[in-house]
Amino acid sequence: MFGLLLWLACAPAIEFIPWSEARRVIEAIAPEALPEELRSRPAHAREAAWAGWVRERDRAIRRRLASGIEDSLAHFLLFGTSFTREPRLTAAELGASKDPDNLRTKLAGRLRDLVAALGREPANERVLFLRGFLRTRGLGAGSEAEREQTAHYLVDNLARVLRENESYSRTLEAAQALQDPSAEFAERSRAFRNRGLSSDTSLLPNLAIEESLRDLGERGLLARGSVRRVAVVGPGLDFTDKQDGYDFYPQQSLQPFALADSLLRLGVASADQLAILTLDLSPQVNDHLEHAAAAGRRGEGYVLQLPRDSRVAWSAQADRYWRSFGDAAGEPVAPLPPPVEAGTVETRAARIKPAIVGQLQVLDANVVFQRPRFGPGEELDLIVATNVLVYYDVFEQCLALANAAAMLRVGGLLLSNNAVLELPGSEMRSVGYRTTAYSDREGDGDHLVWYRKLIVE
Repeated sequence: MFGLLLWLACAPAIEFIPWSEARRVIEAIAPEALPEELRSRPAHAREAAWAGWVRERDRAIRRRLASGIEDSLAHFLLFGTSFTREPRLTAAELGASKDPDNLRTKLAGRLRDLVAALGREPANERVLFLRGFLRTRGLGAGSEAEREQTAHYLVDNLARVLRENESYSRTLEAAQALQDPSAEFAERSRAFRNRGLSSDTSLLPNLAIEESLRDLGERGLLARGSVRRVAVVGPGLDFTDKQDGYDFYPQQSLQPFALADSLLRLGVASADQLAILTLDLSPQVNDHLEHAAAAGRRGEGYVLQLPRDSRVAWSAQADRYWRSFGDAAGEPVAPLPPPVEAGTVETRAARIKPAIVGQLQVLDANVVFQRPRFGPGEELDLIVATNVLVYYDVFEQCLALANAAAMLRVGGLLLSNNAVLELPGSEMRSVGYRTTAYSDREGDGDHLVWYRKLIVE
């Protein structure tokens, strides 16, 4: 227990991946996978350029956070119920046309109410955040002219997101047409490499993680009581879930606590020995988790709301997971009632124990180019990175895999729903996978790949 407290008290320094490790990736990967700025340089000049290139690339990736917020804003406009009593809208209800004038006609009531909420006091936390974000775009909701300008921006932004979603669907359809499951999964694994970085989350990927952990235990790759230090890459913050879009409860981060719940339920970790590290580059996410951790150390629990659309026929496995969520890491509490506008919603809520919440250690790090520097014996047993690496290209994913290897002890595991290229000489090797279906909807599930740090001869 003393070792855990000492580890929590001393936040590790964040370092960029050094040239000595990046060089191994650059030399092993196909030349066409390298960024032009590196590919065009002779081999001897890459080392001198590396430190500057990696820092500039890190800044460029962090700039994609703003585009991710714009994606969340589009879903908030469609699904939000905290600022309006107008019915929620789906892409199908909007119709095939992505013309802004058509969208504005169909969204008239919701658009009017959101713009009004942006200019009104008091406002809920999501509206307050968006008000501040829109100011960075030079937009307001004070005068009539400002409101009109903001309304145009909101509609144009939604039109962009809908077009990008269609492009994404066409890309996946083309991959499916190859009738090669491996090629399709590889394309899915980097499908968002040019999109904004979104922090929105959902519950059910955590079911896939729990089922993978169970399988790993049954295969002898994860022993009881063996997990003490874990990291969640991209823990996320539930602003407006892309699938259901509920916003009738405060913002929340699910995955760190869902992972703790699963580890404790399966007996591979104990509550008094478990430390959870989060790695994210979003100030919004990190600030939220830091406040939660501080509250946990003051003896306050962390309440998670768990809504579900009762019209969707979840699998029996998903239903059991939803009904038992939080039993190991917390206790059930009364959920917040959903508004009528949210539709057919069934709810649960769980309060995570203060001792679990207070063990969080929150780090600002871009896992593609950065990692915490651990001393001997401080390495991680497990890293979870779901719906994260999909935002990066093959080269960046390979760098992330090298960073994961640097953070893990020998035998440690990385779980990801991305297929990452395993280069010659890499310490990380896939040791299995599991596909978990969530419902009877086509494609509603996750395929998790398990990577293990091995001793490379």
